[in-house]
Amino acid sequence: MEKQSGYTWKLGMFVTIGSLLFILAVYFIGKQKNLFGSTFNITSQFKTVSGLEVGNNVRFSGINIGTVEEIRLINDSSVVVSMVIKDEVREFIKTDARTSIGSDGLMGDKVLTISPGVKSTKEIENGGKLASIQGIEMNDIMKSVKKSMDNVGVISEELAIFSHSMNNGNGALARLVRDDKMANSVSNTLSNLESGTKGFSENMEAAKSNFLFKGYFKKKEKEKEKQAEEAKDKKEEQAEKAEKAAKDKEQKAKEDKAKEEKQKEEKAKEDKAKEEKQKEADAKKAADKAKS
Repeated sequence: MEKQSGYTWKLGMFVTIGSLLFILAVYFIGKQKNLFGSTFNITSQFKTVSGLEVGNNVRFSGINIGTVEEIRLINDSSVVVSMVIKDEVREFIKTDARTSIGSDGLMGDKVLTISPGVKSTKEIENGGKLASIQGIEMNDIMKSVKKSMDNVGVISEELAIFSHSMNNGNGALARLVRDDKMANSVSNTLSNLESGTKGFSENMEAAKSNFLFKGYFKKKEKEKEKQAEEAKDKKEEQAEKAEKAAKDKEQKAKEDKAKEEKQKEEKAKEDKAKEEKQKEADAKKAADKAKS
């Protein structure tokens, strides 16, 4: 009897612990999938969902705020994704927010990300729709990488051809690289050119002091000074013309304004005279009517 009672107690403990574990599992799974608590639904439309599945997380500012509830194919180029979002973050999601599909890490599960809006201050309503941003597909990245690798291959091949030509060719550049004598010759030529240029500059300075050439250089300097003075005079003349044009414009504006005011005064006088004549005519008519 005592042995049977021990088995009953163990069985009861096992059932109790199992029930607690089951309740905890249901609670955590339900919390993760937003089965408990207040939620609201929103949708977004994509051309392709890039492997997104029902149950994947929805993130806002890096925080999990909901899950993907449904993925519905509308046509061959349109897919609508329905999301269940926690009601506590609803005030932060505006109507101009954008959705995009990314990965949780390099090779992780797909994640639907909501990017905050920048202009709208109106929060999204239950059943509202957000615009989407098309993400970069892995195929596009691989195509770009392949194109870059092809370019690298072409460049490497051209460099190999150039290197072979430099090592085995008989051109001037190849000889310059391989032949020490030619390299020294080029170096000497450059040195001679530098020395010749320096000597030419010194000769020119000396020629300026020579009485035979002094007149020539003075004439050149005078021509430069004359050109500078002419340019200065021309600049001053242009400034004077611009100033005169501005004054003429201002004077014309004043005259036009005075003319306009005079016309207004004359018109006012004419209107007043007409009004007085009309009053006199009305008074005369009234007097004639009273006599009759």
